[in-house]
Amino acid sequence: MNIIVTGSSGFLGKTLCKYLKEQGHSLTELTSSNCDLIREASLRHYNNQNYDLICHLAAWTQAGDFCIKHPGEQWIANQKINTNVLSWWATQQSQAKLVFMGTSCVYAPNGDLKESEYMVGEPIDSLYTYAMTKRMLYQGARALSKQFGLKYMCAVPSTLYGPGYHTDGRQMHFIFDLIRKIIRGKEYGEQVVLWGDGYQRREIILVDDFVKILFDLNSKYNNEIFNIGAGEEYAIRHFAKKICDVVGYDEEHIIYDKSKYVGAKSKVLNIDKAKTILQSKYDVTKLSVGLESTIKWFYESESWQGQTANN
Repeated sequence: MNIIVTGSSGFLGKTLCKYLKEQGHSLTELTSSNCDLIREASLRHYNNQNYDLICHLAAWTQAGDFCIKHPGEQWIANQKINTNVLSWWATQQSQAKLVFMGTSCVYAPNGDLKESEYMVGEPIDSLYTYAMTKRMLYQGARALSKQFGLKYMCAVPSTLYGPGYHTDGRQMHFIFDLIRKIIRGKEYGEQVVLWGDGYQRREIILVDDFVKILFDLNSKYNNEIFNIGAGEEYAIRHFAKKICDVVGYDEEHIIYDKSKYVGAKSKVLNIDKAKTILQSKYDVTKLSVGLESTIKWFYESESWQGQTANN
């Protein structure tokens, strides 16, 4: 297939592009440096190409408290990005299927976090703006599909982790920051301070597992939305202990700062829909195995020497 990928330089983008190349597909890889999707005319250069698949991963966001600090800018930037991609899809690439990313922060915190609730209820306040831009993206795809018969699929990932995470100074997702802090605690004798009381719970899925499940589903269904996660969540203290065991750091030395931002108290996606379809092919790597490979990469890449903190 001939495939174009937005956000190809991101953590998910790099993994997805590697997977697609290994499958023998032809790729056009878009990044913010070679295609500024905020500009309306940014995709005109690719009008004469006929794509079979558009993978839209690009979004203006970061982990941590980024969404709290930039809600207005986030709304404008992401609405422009998504509108430009949707418009280009409908007017120039109607033969292509659009595969795009949703977000788990769309779900109301007290709901079941299943696909039928994606457009229902209120997201948490700290992530509200970003969540609503993702709902608008989903509704845009549905509207274009309904009017023009276009094909799409929306994938909603839990937190992705694994080797190869970006270390360019931006805030890290919690699992990477836990690894970074604990490694530094071991190597430099630094005090390890984690945000919150440690009892907030999170779900993570290895990025390679996510990509494989995504394309297994994509080969079978059109015009659907799927949650893709590990199906279980753990307390931050559990993740910290697992990392301490691998790194060789005494978890009793960790301090938990209850004054810091922690987001949702609990967040695990309902993955029954995808698991029912794929059955045994819905396979995710054990947490201990995935963490060990990620920690090994952190050590070897010296990514733990970065200073950005968030969990």
